[in-house]
Amino acid sequence: MSAAEKPVSMDDLQRTPGTPVMDLQCTSGTIVMDLQCMSGTPVMDLQCTSGTIVMDLQWFAAEDEGRTEEPTEYKIRKAREEGRVAKSQELIAALGLLFPAVTILFLAPYILRTCVEMIRFFFQRINELDPAHDGITAGVFFRYFIKLALPIAVAAFAAALFSNMVQVGLLFTTKPITPDFSRIVPRFGRYFQKTLFSMEGLFNFVKSIVKMAIIGVTAFMLIYSNKEKLMNLQTAGILLGLTTVAGLAARLLIISALLMLVLSIPDMLFQRWQFRESLRMTRQEVKEERKMYEGDPQVRARIQRRMREFMSRNMALNVAKADVVITNPTHFAVALEYDEHTMAAPVLTAKGADEMAFKIRGIARDNDVPVVENKPLARALYADLEVGQYVPEAYYRAIAEILGRIRQMDEQRRVTEGMRA
Repeated sequence: MSAAEKPVSMDDLQRTPGTPVMDLQCTSGTIVMDLQCMSGTPVMDLQCTSGTIVMDLQWFAAEDEGRTEEPTEYKIRKAREEGRVAKSQELIAALGLLFPAVTILFLAPYILRTCVEMIRFFFQRINELDPAHDGITAGVFFRYFIKLALPIAVAAFAAALFSNMVQVGLLFTTKPITPDFSRIVPRFGRYFQKTLFSMEGLFNFVKSIVKMAIIGVTAFMLIYSNKEKLMNLQTAGILLGLTTVAGLAARLLIISALLMLVLSIPDMLFQRWQFRESLRMTRQEVKEERKMYEGDPQVRARIQRRMREFMSRNMALNVAKADVVITNPTHFAVALEYDEHTMAAPVLTAKGADEMAFKIRGIARDNDVPVVENKPLARALYADLEVGQYVPEAYYRAIAEILGRIRQMDEQRRVTEGMRA
């Protein structure tokens, strides 16, 4: 085999971003096609040599690009603000067919009367009206047209509004209609990848086949079940023939719309799954978003330091008003306040560990607040409660015993001071 006839291997084809999307070469019966996505990953490699076909088909998924992490709430909210939401067009189409069909069915007598009135009006004045020189003809026509089309248009608008509200909720954004000049250049690779060689392409293909089958089978069964009636229309009057055909057409529309509505349920579930897949993130994106959302580590540390200083200033006041400080005795300290007339349960007014616990004990001694050592209770209250929370009922007995001993000690001290006085 000469150099000119040497088959082209897949390594000879470029797979880097910015290169041609599809390279097709044919030499001596050997065909090699590389259809690649924008990231450079081949979607389909097809080789045909001497009648042997080898196909490697990769379904497009988020994992192919390293996007393995679930989307964050921030990214979902940002996508919604940009108008990117999970929405089933099948539900919109089904309701857009069902609402006008039902409207036509209920307004059929009104529509028939209006059509007869319009035809009678123009036929009676066929020799009087001159559309080329007066505007009466156009005005009358548009008046009848609005009377006939307005109810159906209102029903279609209500269907579109309702179907979007059900799926998306209240959302108004101009982002989807904002001109984006970067989309002027066609991206054939992304188009072929999305429409042909992807899970979405396969799902849409199957969905189209099912829709055609639904409409075809429904029309066949409806016409076949009424074939005798349709065959007898050749001897029937015009009005009877018109009402019979119109009734069959209305039934076909409504049945097809209901079946399409059922079909829209799996489509809506698929669109929601695909939407979350499209929002998946790489680990690096998650780190960058967390850094952006939470702020710079130095700024965060400075904010936390200021919060600790603020809590320390308030802590001095809270500990001074506390009824008791329970300690570990060195590692943890919690301050409790309880007024049986105004409080439903004791309240944790301050807590701290290590150095903060030492400060709490010092403030308590300076303000004559009783300090009680109870290792398990201090550790449990520090772990389970935040400042300002009520003590759970599980700790009532232990705290009641401590407060009872403190009150006995206070009574004994007052009695002793009275006797000395």
